[in-house]
Amino acid sequence: MASRIPTSTSVTESAVISAPFSSVWHLIKLESFSDFWTALVKSETVKDTSPDTDIVKWVFKDGTELEVKLEAHSTIDHYITYSVISAKPQLSYSSVVSTVRLFPITSGHHEGQTFVQWTGNFSSDADAGVIEDAKFKRREALADLANAVKK
Repeated sequence: MASRIPTSTSVTESAVISAPFSSVWHLIKLESFSDFWTALVKSETVKDTSPDTDIVKWVFKDGTELEVKLEAHSTIDHYITYSVISAKPQLSYSSVVSTVRLFPITSGHHEGQTFVQWTGNFSSDADAGVIEDAKFKRREALADLANAVKK
């Protein structure tokens, strides 16, 4: 029997983005992630899906392809939730559901800026390496988002 080190199957990363809320929120659409996330070569809407289903294909510089499905979107609470529904190469875990949530900072030293939180909840078969990789990818993407809105 293989031994596994118990690990949390969730990750949360966050950042204060030095840009107005509306500038950041404008980029938080699955098909727009390649506009800021430098790890992506492209993000494109998948055709021939149900009219009620939004699926976007992300192609990464390393050749990885993910099809992500929009699970929830709120322009009132300012978040999107998505799941990975297919991957090339195949993932080492069964599933992940992620949420990107934005909050306008309305007072204090960071007033007029944006707080962004990006979570991921993985299936129980995700190991510590998967969680660690997700942490660093989110940190890189948040830094890329901050740089994109500076332009």
